[in-house]
Amino acid sequence: MALWNNPTVTGAEKRVGGWLSGFKAFILRGNVVDLAIGIVIGAAFTAVVNGLVNDIITPLIPVPGGSFADWTVKLPYGSLKTGAFINAVITFLIVALVIYFFVVRPVNALMARYKPKEAQEPPTTRDCPYCLSSVPLMATRCAYCTSPLPPPNQPNQPPTAYQQQTPQRS
Repeated sequence: MALWNNPTVTGAEKRVGGWLSGFKAFILRGNVVDLAIGIVIGAAFTAVVNGLVNDIITPLIPVPGGSFADWTVKLPYGSLKTGAFINAVITFLIVALVIYFFVVRPVNALMARYKPKEAQEPPTTRDCPYCLSSVPLMATRCAYCTSPLPPPNQPNQPPTAYQQQTPQRS
């Protein structure tokens, strides 16, 4: 009974509950669960591809003296088992191709489809109607020919009286 009245033990569930709630939030986050599922499926898929390469593809490769997996290269100081290495390379290439075509390309296409469009920034300069030089957007006179410039057109606004009365030089 003294155990239940102990202040150290009484607040323990709150302290541990705070730690466990953080761990629970970490584990139940979407990307952690997706990563765990991906690793399990990847391991199972690798076993299937290993079986495909070892049992179907490599027996089709003609090697004098037996199985391709047992193929060795004799060297003066020993021998190298190159058949197992070539099996591993073929397995890697098959896994990489499947991941690229069935994961990377569809995800890239999905991301490109839902990517927000970039906003086009408004221009900062405009051309002088008289000398065709580039001048700042809010300039009232051209820096090159000193001609008075009409105010810049704002979108969805009719031309002002000043713009209509300004004489056009040829």
